[in-house]
Amino acid sequence: MADRGVTEAGQQRGGGTGPFLAKAAGVVVILLLAVLIGLWGVQRYVASRLTPDPVTVASASLEGLREQNRLSAFAARFVSVTTSRQSQLGFTTQKTLIMPGGVNYQVDLAKLTARDVAWDAGSKTLSVRLPPVEVDGPQIDLTQIREYGTGGVLTTFTDAEDRLDAANRQAGQAELLRQARAPAMIRLARDATRRAVERSFALPLRAAGVDARVEVRFADEGTPSTERWDVSRSLEQVLGNRN
Repeated sequence: MADRGVTEAGQQRGGGTGPFLAKAAGVVVILLLAVLIGLWGVQRYVASRLTPDPVTVASASLEGLREQNRLSAFAARFVSVTTSRQSQLGFTTQKTLIMPGGVNYQVDLAKLTARDVAWDAGSKTLSVRLPPVEVDGPQIDLTQIREYGTGGVLTTFTDAEDRLDAANRQAGQAELLRQARAPAMIRLARDATRRAVERSFALPLRAAGVDARVEVRFADEGTPSTERWDVSRSLEQVLGNRN
């Protein structure tokens, strides 16, 4: 009888061990899941802190460009040759003016906004739309002006010479602007400005470890056939969604 009692007691103790071990295993599994979730959260946090954000880098570059106010990446020098004539009282006189002048091609960066910069995450392309190139000048080089004239009675007894000088200066400045605004010169100015702005965005992105391509175009340029602006998100849209 004693042996039977011992056996029954042992069976009762053994029967209670199973549920206890199951509960302990469940707690261990829960703890492991909690640790894994915690490690995953820490990894994501660290990655978000250490991985450079191209939108943030581009926004900083945009502000840096805007602080420059006006960008002049290209300049050129031209020479105009104009001749004016005056006839009065049966006499004729003329003067020729050779006038050198320089112009700067500028872009008003203060007009840039976050709407003009778009990030396409799929192709890793940063697209920048610049205001049109403006011609500043001409700045006349007074020391290099040369005048040639026939002189004569009119220049001696009338104000014909003053009128000839005024006409030549006006025509000369118009000619300098005509040369400066020629399509070939505007194209050169755009290319120089494009390269300067591309570097301003590409260098910070590269320094941050972001492998991206920067494409710059001008607001008054024709839209390329492979237009990306419909699928890209401007910095304004991206930053607006984060707020």
